[in-house]
Amino acid sequence: MKLVFAGTPEVAVPSLRALIDSEHEVAAVVTRPDARSGRGRRVSASPVGALAESEGIEVLKPARAGDPEFLERLAEIAPDCCPVVAYGALLPQSALDIPEHGWVNLHFSLLPAWRGAAPVQHAVLHGDDVTGASTFRIVKELDAGPVYGTLAEAVRPTDTSGELLERLSVSGAGLLARTIDGIASGELSPVPQPNADVSYAGKLTTLDAELDFTAPAQRVDRVARACTPAPGAWTTFRGMRLKVGPVRPVTDADRPDLEPGQLHADNKRVLVGTSTHPVELDRVQPQGKKAMAAADWARGVRPTEDDRLGR
Repeated sequence: MKLVFAGTPEVAVPSLRALIDSEHEVAAVVTRPDARSGRGRRVSASPVGALAESEGIEVLKPARAGDPEFLERLAEIAPDCCPVVAYGALLPQSALDIPEHGWVNLHFSLLPAWRGAAPVQHAVLHGDDVTGASTFRIVKELDAGPVYGTLAEAVRPTDTSGELLERLSVSGAGLLARTIDGIASGELSPVPQPNADVSYAGKLTTLDAELDFTAPAQRVDRVARACTPAPGAWTTFRGMRLKVGPVRPVTDADRPDLEPGQLHADNKRVLVGTSTHPVELDRVQPQGKKAMAAADWARGVRPTEDDRLGR
């Protein structure tokens, strides 16, 4: 089949690579316009756009997917199907109607669970034991189209959102390639999603990422892992913001008895109290400084018994 692939971030690159290496023709790639990134704030192409350019594939970068010039060019290319992975913009019906087999999205959840922008983060945040990926045909309703295929992925106890998404991006690329193969051969038809067990995964904000040490250790752990790497878990120390990497609940018998937010630092570890048992800090980033090991940070600030993390 002739394909036009739509995607933007690094998580979409394995899928584009798999389709380039398949028997199908990737005639063009649609991605978000070039944006400033990195410490130097240089304007650069998206990861998907960069891969396409390196392969000599035409790259389309519409400001909106409904732009007339983009729709005209898409119609000229006349793709049979448009696979999508994390494109990052709404697709109007005028675009959805162009390919004969529609736009087929790779979504990182087992639909109808966790429809929306942040399915992996919510799977970690809510303590799901299993998540996965689904391929489905895009319709106007959010992530509600009929499903072609799924795969399951265990959520490990120490998974951050970034680690889990990296694994799903690789396994999901295979699922998307198999889905396109099945559509091309006529052997695969989508199945409507059930109306039960629908849940939604809105984007996590900086406010969502603030750690509440009056909550149980399990909750603090899940929030920290769900918000790693983005938007980044944080708290405050002596009135200044402190970014916090993943934490580890501490249940050993010799753990100190700490109040919520109270710090305990020794030569081996830095602990923080919660409403249940303490959590151990791994890496932190003080405001205006580089990330560092929590033990190194503690040696510098020398927390007292009266210091607390959090407001």
